[in-house]
Amino acid sequence: MAAEQSPGRRLPSDPALAAEAAAALRVVHWREGEVLELEGLAAFRHLVEDSTARHWIDLTDPSPALVDAVAAELGLHPLIAEDIAERNQRPKIELTDGLIHVVAFALGYEREVLTEEIDFVLGAGFLLTAHERFWDPRGVAHLREGAGPLLQRGPDYLLWAFLDGIVDGYYPVFDRIGDEIDDLEDRIVQGPSKETLDHLFTLKRQLIDIRHVAGPEREIFNQLTNRTLPLIALDHVIYFRDVYDHAIHLSDEYDSFRDLVSGALDVYLSTVNNNLSLIMKRLTAITVILAGIGGFAGIFGMSEAGAAFSFDEQPGFWIVTATIIGISVLIAIILRRIDWI
Repeated sequence: MAAEQSPGRRLPSDPALAAEAAAALRVVHWREGEVLELEGLAAFRHLVEDSTARHWIDLTDPSPALVDAVAAELGLHPLIAEDIAERNQRPKIELTDGLIHVVAFALGYEREVLTEEIDFVLGAGFLLTAHERFWDPRGVAHLREGAGPLLQRGPDYLLWAFLDGIVDGYYPVFDRIGDEIDDLEDRIVQGPSKETLDHLFTLKRQLIDIRHVAGPEREIFNQLTNRTLPLIALDHVIYFRDVYDHAIHLSDEYDSFRDLVSGALDVYLSTVNNNLSLIMKRLTAITVILAGIGGFAGIFGMSEAGAAFSFDEQPGFWIVTATIIGISVLIAIILRRIDWI
């Protein structure tokens, strides 16, 4: 641990906190090639007292009380503990009391885009991660052989592995969004509908959510590569630069998605306008037909109405009347079948 930190404080003996820690707190300890993976406050107390080792402390959906207990043991600044407990931060990187606090976001897709805040605190000899259950750090590809080989190269290398895994997790989400945009374009060409418009605005909202996450993260990776940070080894900077390159590629792909969705909206509106013009043309034609029928009926009505009411009218009058009514009913049936009335 860093000299300014004071590990080995007396942790709270609250049974409820201890029970939560047993499920939410995991510690991986590496020292001279030996790796131990333990859980709970007792394991945490034992490991942090060994200042010659390297540790990965993982908190899964912790309560504010557990965050405060771990932060006090690691000697974290109260503002860092508050940010972790509140879990309402934007992507950022801060250097506080010699510790690097990174806030990143993982993306997932379950019918829509999901985001989860992940807090990293890098210190001299340890890396703290705090997240909800949505994101599983053990599922990161670089941890297939466990965290021991990564801790052997340093906690900063373990931080790179997690950040690289988070960014790599963006690609499947972007692929799903790309497929949705292709499907949406096909549906617009086939014919606009309310469901298509709703889906279009849903995609626009999801892209905005991604922008709020992916945009600031580019600056995080840029700072990790361009700033001289005391806890990042110089030979590890190149790995963070690779993550930065991936972030730039994803940003370009995001811009393409935004343009495609905007273009799809323009095509949708053009299709609706074209359909409206076609409907107006057809309605004009129908109006002409009905106007002719109405004029014809009016002529007969003005000249023959009296005789018709006295039942002295010739059969031809009733034939014309029946014809006019029949044509009107036929037109009404046709309009009903094409869903115009």
